[in-house]
Amino acid sequence: MSTVTIRANMAESESLETITEHERILQEIESTDTACVGPTLRSVYDDQPNAHKRFMEKLDARIRNHDREIEKMCNFHHQGFVDAITELLKVRADAEKLMGQVSDTNRRLQDAGREVTAQTEEVIRCRIQQRNMATTVEKLQLCIPVLEMYSKLKEQLESKRYYSALKTMEQLQNIYIPRVSQYRFCQIMAETLPKLREEIKEISMSDLKDFLESIRKHSDKIGETAMRQAQQHRTFNSAVQKQVTLSCAKPLYGLNGRTPLHHNGLSTEAADEEEIDEEVLTVQDLVDFSPVYRCLHIYTVLSYCSDPDLVLELKNLIVIFADTLQGYGFPVNRLFELLFEVRDQYNETLLKKWALVFRDIFEQDNYSPIPVENEEEYKAVISRFPFHDAEIEKQQFPKKLPMSQSVPQIYSQVKEFIYASLKFSESLHRSSTEIDDMLRKSTNLLLTRTLSSCLQNLIKKPHIGLTELVQIIINTTHLEHACKYLEDFITNITNVSPETVHTTRLYGLSTFKDARHAAEGEIYTKLNQKIDEFIQLADYEWGMAESDGRASGYLMDLINFLRSTFQVFTHLPNNNNDHAAMSGKVAQTACMSACKHLATSLMQMLLDTELKQISMGAIQQFNLDVIQCELFASSEPVPGFQGDTLQLAFIDLRQLLDLFMVWDWSTYLADYGQPTSKYLRVNPSTALALLEKVNRGMKDTSKKNIIFSQFRKNDRDKQKLIETVVKQLRSLVNGMSQHS
Repeated sequence: MSTVTIRANMAESESLETITEHERILQEIESTDTACVGPTLRSVYDDQPNAHKRFMEKLDARIRNHDREIEKMCNFHHQGFVDAITELLKVRADAEKLMGQVSDTNRRLQDAGREVTAQTEEVIRCRIQQRNMATTVEKLQLCIPVLEMYSKLKEQLESKRYYSALKTMEQLQNIYIPRVSQYRFCQIMAETLPKLREEIKEISMSDLKDFLESIRKHSDKIGETAMRQAQQHRTFNSAVQKQVTLSCAKPLYGLNGRTPLHHNGLSTEAADEEEIDEEVLTVQDLVDFSPVYRCLHIYTVLSYCSDPDLVLELKNLIVIFADTLQGYGFPVNRLFELLFEVRDQYNETLLKKWALVFRDIFEQDNYSPIPVENEEEYKAVISRFPFHDAEIEKQQFPKKLPMSQSVPQIYSQVKEFIYASLKFSESLHRSSTEIDDMLRKSTNLLLTRTLSSCLQNLIKKPHIGLTELVQIIINTTHLEHACKYLEDFITNITNVSPETVHTTRLYGLSTFKDARHAAEGEIYTKLNQKIDEFIQLADYEWGMAESDGRASGYLMDLINFLRSTFQVFTHLPNNNNDHAAMSGKVAQTACMSACKHLATSLMQMLLDTELKQISMGAIQQFNLDVIQCELFASSEPVPGFQGDTLQLAFIDLRQLLDLFMVWDWSTYLADYGQPTSKYLRVNPSTALALLEKVNRGMKDTSKKNIIFSQFRKNDRDKQKLIETVVKQLRSLVNGMSQHS
């Protein structure tokens, strides 16, 4: 081969390589971002000397090629463009005409709207006036009875009918004024009533003092008359007795005037003549007792003594007076009957006083176990409260006792109440059995009425949280165990054996059990309320195309709250088996209640009638949240559950979501009613309601994706399946309703 041929071949080879390289560079220029073209162009100048010229020729050829393609494209669409412009020119006249018509219609609509708006505003004003008038009439109907009663009160006061006025005040204060207490005039009335009561008290007391002063002035005349009447009564009784002894020999007709009856040497006729000649006045004729009765009635209404020491002092005075009269031979049974009534009032005042004491104790308690740093503090606690626990006694100081500070204080105050109740029995000359019975009955009232009411009110207070409620349960358990020591305390005071047939037993056990049950119920209620607060934070995007891939934030916060809450139960001082069993039972019940309430709330959220459509993406997101609930249930937040007991709280949700996630309608419909069905807990009505929501969500998605024919076909097939399933579910629901 000649040298010329070789060179020609080499030139041809280099030319082909250059052309290939230029083609690659042009493709990079066409496909690369403008900012990155620099390195590509630099490679043109780095090659052979004439490469730049050849590249420019290649570039010009590529440009001419694109120009020809653009020209072909323009020629192809030119006629359509011309036709579109022509049509647009034709439409322009119609558009201008239509614009004029729209403007004219809008103007006429605005003119008509102004009149409608003015009439609407007038209607609104009339409606507001009508509503205000109706409200005014309603409020006046509530206020008029108050004003009428107050006017009646004023009339009664002016006519000095004070007892009736007090009854009217009571009705005003308890019935009428509370209905309209928000008005200023009612507040003024309420502030005036206590002053009017004090005025009535002062008037009645002034009348009583005037009566006593009048009695003092006329005491000699009253005494003389009283003694004369007593003498006459005594002489008359003696004469009657004498005639009774002679009745066998001679009938006695003196009482009906048929036979003369001698009276101190005078015949009955003579005695009658003497009485006619001398007008005899009785004590009732000389003394007007109406101020006494009026004062008695008024103070009975304004009545009540709240100071037990004052009642006790009154009792002592009555006892001294009764003993004095009894020493002179007078009967005093009525006075001691009065003392029994006073005793009931004394017990009531004690109960009211101790209600305040218990309330203060509960308010000052910190509801945490009692810390004891050394032996002295430990002995100080057990000296006030009978607490014995071998395991705690073995522990080293410092240590904690399971109950809070209110327990020994309550126990000590119950003993103080027994002492105070015992004071009234002194000097009443009653047997030990009667005193024992009285002490036990009054103590029962303290436990079952006063302390029970204080505990119930404490449990219902809004600031009492879950930790405090758990401590209250522990406290009531210890107080319940201490009731037998109160029995022994009363027995030691009265020396009456508790085995006596008629001995009254203390009912404190039921009081503390009821309080414990109320506290447990409040724990469950507060937990459910807290769950509802978290549920209200849920903000699902029910139309989402896909899930977020992680559980919702509100649900994770809720689960963290439940974990920390149940740790409170597990960290309780389980110093003995009773406490461990008690706290464990409460914790298990609370945990199961919380899981059931959470599952019910989530199900209600899915089936909410205001929620019209749900996408499958939202179902997937909801499924992720339920998975977190199941993981929480399986993590044993509270020990003691058997197997998957806690997870069963979410079984209805799980089977329902699995049915939609797997889209396993054939299995559901085929196995419906079978005890081995995979979806046994899915009710047809529930499935139907959710399926209709999903169907509406899929139709909405299909409208958005209508430009994709393949999507349309898939959606049509799925909606046909849904319609078939809906018909079958409705037949199942109708069948269930007919059987029921």
